[in-house]
Amino acid sequence: MAALSPEDPCSYSRPDECKVNSLDLNLEVDFDSKKLCGYVDLTVERMKDGVQNLILDTRDIDIQKITDADNCQELKFSLGEKNTNFGSKLEVQLPLSSTKSSKVRVHYETSPQSTALQWLRPEQTAGKRHPYLFSQCQAIHARSMVPCQDTPGIKVPYTAKVTAPRDITVLMSAVRSEPEAHPTDSSKLVHQFNQKVPIPTYLIAIVGGDIESRKIGPRSNVWTEKEMVEAAAFEFSETEKMLQTAEALMGPYIWGQYDLLVLPPSFPYGGMENPCLTFVTPTLLAGDKSLADVVAHEISHSWTGNLVTNRNWEHFWLNEGHTVFVERKITGRLHKSQALLEFMAAGRAKELKETIEVVLKNGPYTRLIPDLKGVDPDDAFSIVPYEKGFTLLFYLETLLGGPEVFEKFLRAYIEKFKQQSIDSDQWKDFLYSYFPDKKDVLDAVEWDKWFFAQGMPPIIPKYDDSLAVPCKQLCQRWSSAGDNELEQFDPSDLTSLTSVQVVEFLALLLEEPQLPVTKVQKMNELYKLNAVKNSEVRLRWLRLCIKAQWKDAIPHVLDFVNEQGRMKFVRPLYRDLYGWEEARPTAIQNFQTHRGEMHNTTATMVAKDLKLT
Repeated sequence: MAALSPEDPCSYSRPDECKVNSLDLNLEVDFDSKKLCGYVDLTVERMKDGVQNLILDTRDIDIQKITDADNCQELKFSLGEKNTNFGSKLEVQLPLSSTKSSKVRVHYETSPQSTALQWLRPEQTAGKRHPYLFSQCQAIHARSMVPCQDTPGIKVPYTAKVTAPRDITVLMSAVRSEPEAHPTDSSKLVHQFNQKVPIPTYLIAIVGGDIESRKIGPRSNVWTEKEMVEAAAFEFSETEKMLQTAEALMGPYIWGQYDLLVLPPSFPYGGMENPCLTFVTPTLLAGDKSLADVVAHEISHSWTGNLVTNRNWEHFWLNEGHTVFVERKITGRLHKSQALLEFMAAGRAKELKETIEVVLKNGPYTRLIPDLKGVDPDDAFSIVPYEKGFTLLFYLETLLGGPEVFEKFLRAYIEKFKQQSIDSDQWKDFLYSYFPDKKDVLDAVEWDKWFFAQGMPPIIPKYDDSLAVPCKQLCQRWSSAGDNELEQFDPSDLTSLTSVQVVEFLALLLEEPQLPVTKVQKMNELYKLNAVKNSEVRLRWLRLCIKAQWKDAIPHVLDFVNEQGRMKFVRPLYRDLYGWEEARPTAIQNFQTHRGEMHNTTATMVAKDLKLT
């Protein structure tokens, strides 16, 4: 296998020798062949004397030719052997130049199997009128959409010209200009984009589909298919309040536009923080704004992740731990409730425990800073960097003087490292320099355990559990009630709780011994849980039904995993069905039937969950 970068174990590129400084795309979207076709201009700079080659990351890309963009002279190149995890190393012989800078043009086509791109047939969309394309480049999939230095350790501005059929609206993670008529083909339009703020390649994003928008704020639109656009505009109407709350915490929002795109259901994540255009899953459309905290998370990324970025994927917690920390502060401020912030943290701490102990079995990916040499970052993906990272930051806040003190550090951290990519040592050094009078306190923190120990965090803070009390009480009533004592329950048990409390109630029941089927049947009869629209409630309820081995619930579980592809929901439900021996063949057959409709990342991970690979 070709040598990987000493700076990033998941990239071949060597920006320390020759660095890409900007990226200009000129592509056509071909729905028939499921390809992006065209070229990219890379402005590159030799960082050392005597460097003759530019090294790029690619995966399943057909390189047609490479030229000096200034004089069209063809350049020699070699494409390395494909590695399953990291793709192929592309080495380009740079043009002879008296200056350190060159512009290289790579003519290429993507593959229909590009791991960054999902192509949907019209019947897989809500409107069923036109095909649909969307990308997901995090962590290392940008290399299957464009030859690039696919490491978060460097950042580049980019522009794009994208040609597509006239009926298709194209959006990117950049500021959009009005599309123009194609010079020779009236059936097409040319869409133009400019991202002036340098970004890592995993934040390059594209979508093309039968979509429209509604204005939801002074700097925000929501985009989606027209069948969902009014529901989305209602659900995300508080976006501007969230942006303003985030700015109050972390400083000005520098990206100009903040739009939201609600994707088709196969999108594998809750959201993706693509600059200027956050991608979100339609599973957030609960009808009551109860799941909009995902938007607070993606907004927070505009500072923690997009502005200050992890240098490589081993330090992913710098992106996600800080973002969860800020997201909860936004939610707490909007609801004027520190208790809500801590209630949400305590709930996720339970999920962290299940992930670490049951799913990851206290293995190497439970470290806050895992070793990813030879590892596809998707294989290590879990809530560990999110929640273990949050726990560390919350713990430090309590040690160093509380929110008023620590929030000032957070803002100073953003100011210090904005538009840079950093690692955990740089973060820790800055923490020490910001709190010079707290050296003894910081020295007492067990840093090696926090960063490198497997398993649960060394300390779990004591969270305010006042909002959890009614959840615990209702859970205990159901756990302890005999079969002849079920008349004590009433539909008002749940209507008196908020949706996040209902989620907590069901999560607590999941920790209890298996309920008899008679109890889950009674719960459904009273609380109508099979009809609930809130996806977070549905997940816990269906997991509870599987744990009770209620056979009537299996069709509801299959409906849920087939109608959406969010890994947070799909993977635990498939794992639970696999663990129920009687349901295992049904789960495997259902997956094999629907695999072709799933996003590549989701299908790959579920196949591993079902022991099919």
